[in-house]
Amino acid sequence: MAKMEAKRERNRSVILRAAREVFRSEGYIGAGMDDIARRAGVTKQTVYRYFESKEALFQASLEVRRADGGSGFLDALDEADTREALLRFAEGFLEVHMSEDHLASVRLLLSEGPTAPELTRAYFAVGPRRTEERLAEFLRERFRLDDAEYGVRLLLGGLLSLRMHVLVGLIPTPTPAELAAHARRIVSVFMHSKS
Repeated sequence: MAKMEAKRERNRSVILRAAREVFRSEGYIGAGMDDIARRAGVTKQTVYRYFESKEALFQASLEVRRADGGSGFLDALDEADTREALLRFAEGFLEVHMSEDHLASVRLLLSEGPTAPELTRAYFAVGPRRTEERLAEFLRERFRLDDAEYGVRLLLGGLLSLRMHVLVGLIPTPTPAELAAHARRIVSVFMHSKS
């Protein structure tokens, strides 16, 4: 039984890796289950045995990326010192959200989301909602904010203020040191506005 489970997990991983490659090269709309199966070295029926639809496969590929280190920044919010917790959150959040892999996902979402609403659904089911809920909880507890959701939008909007400039090629992707400096400045403004 353990051998069968290991084989299932191996097949699932191979399919997910192939799907990420195909989504990245062909886009969501252009990606076909036949292409994904071929890249994974399995049959199309095998792909459907693991994932009921392209949307489910896309969402699972995003979940794998998140599990591989894409949301560890939320753990920083458990830090006792509020400023340090927010700073560590901000630095980790930017590290993930300004990575080339994440920027590629955002480019895909921007270009194909309007014509493929299932893409947008899958994207928002995986990451943003969980981050926003945890951050809102943190802001309610630490800052006693009545409208914590608005505080979340302000903080995340400030942190991501560089992203559109990078996406459209106005500026190069900031270095880790530049991202850390940006995180410190945003957290400083946010903390100051809460005093």
